[in-house]
Parts: sequence; structure tokens; C-alpha cells
Amino acid sequence: MKIAVAALQGAFLEHEKILDRLDIEYFEIRKREDAEKDFDGLILPGGESTTMGKLLDELDLFDILKAKIENGLPVFGTCAGLILLAREISNDDKRYFGTMDITVRRNAYGRQLGSFETTGSFGKTENVPMVFIRAPYIEQTGNGVEVLSVVDGKIVAARQNNQLVTAFHPELVSDYTQIHQYFIDKIVKNTYTDLK
Repeated sequence: MKIAVAALQGAFLEHEKILDRLDIEYFEIRKREDAEKDFDGLILPGGESTTMGKLLDELDLFDILKAKIENGLPVFGTCAGLILLAREISNDDKRYFGTMDITVRRNAYGRQLGSFETTGSFGKTENVPMVFIRAPYIEQTGNGVEVLSVVDGKIVAARQNNQLVTAFHPELVSDYTQIHQYFIDKIVKNTYTDLK
């Protein structure tokens, strides 16, 4: 099994450290030749979604990654990665991959709550540490979207088939690997098995 990490901008190194802790093989996507390789899952890290979207276009990565996701490639998007995958962004005209049937709000918590930490549930797991940095949240979900986390009445994690998103940054809690383990066990391994 091999996971690709989009290493264009943002917190990709932190995701790689979690994958190291889980003893999962990975490599970085920085150019089109990287995206053309065979891999079993993709991580879209937190960062700045506008910058990431621009780099995906400029580096000729957008179309190939979108096609792979639409064809069932497991993908995990955190914060900006969530925005890249969303079908609609309620407070922005831009659209990126648009592969997940969710509507999100960018920088949804405003300046005062731009960054905060809390704990919450993720699926059946309680007391999950959650770090929010100028985070989005999910305003609406479409058919087939499973809500995994709600904080203060706002949806902050969800799954649709091969796609997992969190508004928070599990990669910034260095000793907490459960969300990444969920991605590997419940999405990557299931899809990997299905495709063989």
C-alpha cells in the first residue's frame, strides 16, 4: 500500500509524520509525473485552498487527480483539502474538484474563533482532539454523505464513499493517529480490496 501526499503547500509534512508513525509507505506529489504513478490513497492537507487550487492548475495536476478521485481513489482532505473536494462553497464562487456532495463555508468561524482547540466525537470514537485553524465547516450534505463529527451544531467531518474530510487538523496532534488509521482501514483497504 502506498499513499500520495499533495505536497504543494500547507501542512503536508505533518501528515507524513503521522504516516511514519503508522508505518505506511508514502510519497509526495509535486509534479504531474508524481500524479501519474500508481498509488492507493491521496491526502490533501490543510493550507490555503485558493493557493492550492492555483498550483494544481499551474502544475497540470488538477485533471489527473480529479479523474482518479472520480474513479474511486481514496482521498482524505483536511481543512483546505475539504474545500477542494466540496461541490459547493457557499461564500465563494470558486469550485475545485467538486467531487463530494457537500456545501461548505470557508473561514467559517470568523476572526475571534479563527483558531481554537476542542475535543469531540468522530463516528463512535469519543474524546478526539480537534485543532481548528481558520476552519471551514459543512453547511449541507447530499445523499450518501455520512456525518462523522459535529461540534457546536456544525458538521466538521464527513465521508462519502471513497472521500473523507475533516474541517479540523488531526495531523497537528502528533501522538493521535486514529483519524488517519480510519482512513487507511475503512476507506483505503476496503477500496484496495474491491479493486483487486
